[in-house]
Amino acid sequence: MVSNALTIAKFGGTSVANYDAMQNCARIVKNNAATRIVVVSAAAGVTNHLVRLAHTPLTQQQIEETCAAVTKIELTIVEKLANAMAVQPKLDDLLSELRMLAFHEEILKRDDLKDQLLSLGERMSSLLFTEVLLEQNERAINFDVRKVLRTDSEFGEAAPDIDKIAEYAEAYIRPELNEAIVVTQGFIGSDEQGRTTTLGRGGSDFTAALLAEGLGAEVCEIWTDVNGVYTTDPRITAAAKPLPELSFEEAAEMATFGAKVLHPATMEPALRKNVRVFVGSSKEPEKGGTWLVKDCKEEPAFRAITRRKEQVMVTVKTPKMMYAQGFLQQVFAIIAKHRLSVDLVTTSEIAVSFTLDNPANSVAHRLNKETIAELETLCEVKVEDGFDLVTVVGNHMHSAKGVSSQIFTAVAEFNLRMICFGANPHNMSFLVNESDSSEIVRVLHRALFETGQ
Repeated sequence: MVSNALTIAKFGGTSVANYDAMQNCARIVKNNAATRIVVVSAAAGVTNHLVRLAHTPLTQQQIEETCAAVTKIELTIVEKLANAMAVQPKLDDLLSELRMLAFHEEILKRDDLKDQLLSLGERMSSLLFTEVLLEQNERAINFDVRKVLRTDSEFGEAAPDIDKIAEYAEAYIRPELNEAIVVTQGFIGSDEQGRTTTLGRGGSDFTAALLAEGLGAEVCEIWTDVNGVYTTDPRITAAAKPLPELSFEEAAEMATFGAKVLHPATMEPALRKNVRVFVGSSKEPEKGGTWLVKDCKEEPAFRAITRRKEQVMVTVKTPKMMYAQGFLQQVFAIIAKHRLSVDLVTTSEIAVSFTLDNPANSVAHRLNKETIAELETLCEVKVEDGFDLVTVVGNHMHSAKGVSSQIFTAVAEFNLRMICFGANPHNMSFLVNESDSSEIVRVLHRALFETGQ
């Protein structure tokens, strides 16, 4: 039977960075009797070390030093536990697995080994956070999410199997909820062969939302180091303000176009089952946060500004395109084949330009190279980098009077390489030089959010 009272709480890397931070999270869990499932990320800093081990050619000494850095982060937490010996043997096993994978001669070549290595941060966090809850007299168990979170075999960015996740969550997690708080890992899953997969960086939010969907939870809490979702990144401008609420559509746009406080895929399961999502700070839970809901009370024309860095612009050109039928179909068939997502598209009579996300060491980065090589068999291809994507997120932007003029007036002094407006009522996007993007965000924020409009 589905319990609508169920809350799933996810804690990000800074929230479980050390023993004191974990205690803050434990208090949040204790203060809400509906919280029966906790999803944790790797402790802050750990994933960066693991990514380095998985993707960077290192000397034996550098591997030793990186493994030691991870070990230090974890042992600093263990040393403060009242009953450290309860977890030390299991942690030692995980650290041994870390060293085995880090020194594996094929770690840089095999994506399955990379995912197994990258999973260790979350697995260590869940082990230690379970013990922190037990110290506070809460009944808690450390549960391996790979038993439930089934995916395909696209290592590095695996796609979840929604039906199997729901089936296995009911079979393996539901029976535990009356007896204990279930502490599990974000970001990781397993394929049909039982091999460890990952959902892509930032996938812990996605994990929490998938479990909320599968178990019919009422609320999915995302606890991080900021007091909710802001009008823009507070690191770009101190004038950024927290938002009390967002619609799922607005939140999805913000996540897709660069708001790092949310994972882009999180909104999909929440929207499918109308699971309310809360975003708040684990350091200051009393300050509240942002609620993500199906329908907002207010739908302003301008809600927020996002920035997504590391974009590439690809231009495909052929004289055959002018009167040719099917050229665009061939181009986008190649892009679809490699499972890449295109954001902005512009066309002329003989050329098409589009943008691709291109973060280093990502699946997209690898696939971009393969995609471009295949496109070059069809036409002339020009690749340009050094761009960021700036997006204004809001409502009814394609039909509200004065929306476009306010935006274009604000950015009139800057060079905009591409513009996307009209296909979606929730956003207007620009491709800009990365050297200009911070100032563009500040200028837009002043014009749209700091003038009393």
